[in-house]
Amino acid sequence: MLVRRLAETLVLGALLDELRRAVGEFDLLDHWQQGEFHHDVILRVKPGAVLPGAYLVVATNCNGGVKEVLCFADLPARGALWKYRCPDNPEFQGDLAPVLARAVTTHWFDPCELLRDDARSELREEFRERQSGGGWVARGCSAKSTS
Repeated sequence: MLVRRLAETLVLGALLDELRRAVGEFDLLDHWQQGEFHHDVILRVKPGAVLPGAYLVVATNCNGGVKEVLCFADLPARGALWKYRCPDNPEFQGDLAPVLARAVTTHWFDPCELLRDDARSELREEFRERQSGGGWVARGCSAKSTS
């Protein structure tokens, strides 16, 4: 399946190249950062592509290493995606549409660990703030919305 093949590229740039070869053009819809070490890249492919849905969420680490690829029929909301990942975190809201396909890589680990108050950070304490939902960001750069 294409979702597995995309994940196996292990690097965002190679994944985008493989996606372009497989489906042609696609749209980069958004980029969501949660904490210092997790990024979600939201992509839309043309209807009728060789995927079970038109929306992909590519989760990467801070170096662009692909951790997870998810496929949806509908555009997922950020808060709903994180509620799916971390159902015990009361700061995330929303219901996620069914996951049509999912693949994880050797880079994957429980993303909820990045959101704990004692999560590691490369930012000194005086230069960071807690992001809504958890995780650290540079002071003044917090994305307040998780929905």
